[in-house]
Amino acid sequence: MTFCLGIKLRSGLIAIADTRITSGTETTMAKKVYIHQGKQHSLFIMTSGLRSVRDKALTYFREVAEGNEEQFDRIYKAVNAFGLQLRRVAEEDKVALEKAGLHFNLYTIVGGQLKNDEEPKLFLLYPEGNWIEITQSTPFVIIGNSGFGKPILNRTVTYDSEMRQALKAAFLSFDSTRVSANDVDFPIDVLLYKPDSFNIAEHRYEKEDLRDISSQWEEELKAALNKIPEGWMDPALKKI
Repeated sequence: MTFCLGIKLRSGLIAIADTRITSGTETTMAKKVYIHQGKQHSLFIMTSGLRSVRDKALTYFREVAEGNEEQFDRIYKAVNAFGLQLRRVAEEDKVALEKAGLHFNLYTIVGGQLKNDEEPKLFLLYPEGNWIEITQSTPFVIIGNSGFGKPILNRTVTYDSEMRQALKAAFLSFDSTRVSANDVDFPIDVLLYKPDSFNIAEHRYEKEDLRDISSQWEEELKAALNKIPEGWMDPALKKI
């Protein structure tokens, strides 16, 4: 499994991807983010699913995209292009994979801004090659191990959140997943993009970098739990 999160804000885009790869009883580390940047051209791709499908689709996409930036003036066109390459891989490999008991299940988050986009965009691409755009009403999407990290985002992040506040929530979303699932872990790659900058900032955090933040969050949760009023429990507890 994996954890990849994309958030769309008025102030820009945030993306986080873990690096743990689990295969049977073996775990390794690999980068799950691809970044393509040029003049008035910035996009990133994060994936969750079979690594072989991801690598092949991304190789095909690079061949189409690199050196031909002018054909992609809006990011949805790049999403369409990646979807076409994903279908191409499905035609080549899906039957063989399913015969081997492997499900063709690559999910993809694509974000960024190209020269004719009026604002940064964020998309979720399905294994079949179709997609949805992430909008202001629900400004984030998680692929991979998504269940543990959504509650804090639902409660704290909106389209108008400041980037610093949203990044804190994004990390805590990852951290909640990490402590609940053994197939998600550090290091994490963090991407930040501000509108019209055409520059994706990238930073990798190791476990030691954020250990104190994880510990503080755990203590804050315990303290908050202790502050919750208890009178409402009395009718139930009296029946014991």
